[in-house]
Amino acid sequence: MTDYKGIRTFEELLDKEYGEIGAESRNEYEEKSQMFIVSEMLKEARKNANLTQEQLAEKAGTKKSYISKIENAKGNIQLSTLIRIFEKGLNRRVGLTFL
Repeated sequence: MTDYKGIRTFEELLDKEYGEIGAESRNEYEEKSQMFIVSEMLKEARKNANLTQEQLAEKAGTKKSYISKIENAKGNIQLSTLIRIFEKGLNRRVGLTFL
């Protein structure tokens, strides 16, 4: 069992659980976290647009299975395809921030 005494911030908790930024396990955690966020954003935007996965796929020029894969945070996503799904399929602009 992990000892959490002395941990005061979420960043410290992540360091303890997954290693410091740059560690392989931390990078894997960060990647999965970002994928989950993207999947939830897509799911919410699609539902707000009252579209099924199939309808969104048709509008965006991709397959329903690809939309499903993204919404379930599975597999790799090409950035260009993700942008196309949001912009063509959902009429939403995509902005990127690099930290």
